Amino acid sequence: MLTDRMRALRAEGRRALVCYVTAGHPTPADSVRLIRELPAAGCDVLEVGIPFSDPLADGPIIQGSSQRALAQGVTLERALAIIAEARPAAPVVLFSYLNPLMKAGPGVLQRAHDAGVSGVLVTDLPVAADPEREAWLGGGPLEFVRLVAPTTPRERMAEIAKHGSGFVYLISRLGVTGVHQGVAADLGETIARLRSVCDLPICVGFGISTPEQARSVATLADGVVVGSALVQTLEQQGVDAALALVRDIRAALDAR
Repeated sequence: MLTDRMRALRAEGRRALVCYVTAGHPTPADSVRLIRELPAAGCDVLEVGIPFSDPLADGPIIQGSSQRALAQGVTLERALAIIAEARPAAPVVLFSYLNPLMKAGPGVLQRAHDAGVSGVLVTDLPVAADPEREAWLGGGPLEFVRLVAPTTPRERMAEIAKHGSGFVYLISRLGVTGVHQGVAADLGETIARLRSVCDLPICVGFGISTPEQARSVATLADGVVVGSALVQTLEQQGVDAALALVRDIRAALDAR
């Protein structure tokens, strides 16, 4: 479903809007509603984060959302139940650190698929770091989305792309997730370097916070990922405001 959605967007000449939310944040009920309603607001792909106690790649906004969800008992299994209840009309990518997946056991990928998940992204499993676990993830029922950093050499970009599916998630800047005021100056060069060795769609995340930033990045990439800004809006203003932000970003992408 994920690859099909990305192919359809490319055929239409549209850019993908990928929206990150933390499962169970700010409450499980709000999470169900948001996941269910995001596609109608213009979200093409949902990244649903699994709450984790030590999210090293995430900044304070997403760390806080993860802690709040954990405090309400939202485990990986509860997250899958939230997705299954929401039944969103868009592909879902499970966004997780390796530890929760390993703790859940070898059947977790099939359980995720049964709950309506299309893909998986593991933040702390670089290519060739653990071939056995990579084979498990890549050979399962979920499409395996891989991460590329802006400092990744061209040859390694090619290797990462070869072992991924769905799309490649390009991190726009060094550091952790968060809200930023501008787009990295060398982003265009990084995307061009990745595109020269990668046939998969390229979606750019980390720091895309406004409709204007999204529109700027969309002139270079196949899609944008909005996470911290969405989580922050949800935390401070509620579900309706979060959906309004997504509608504004969708309008900016379509008007580019």
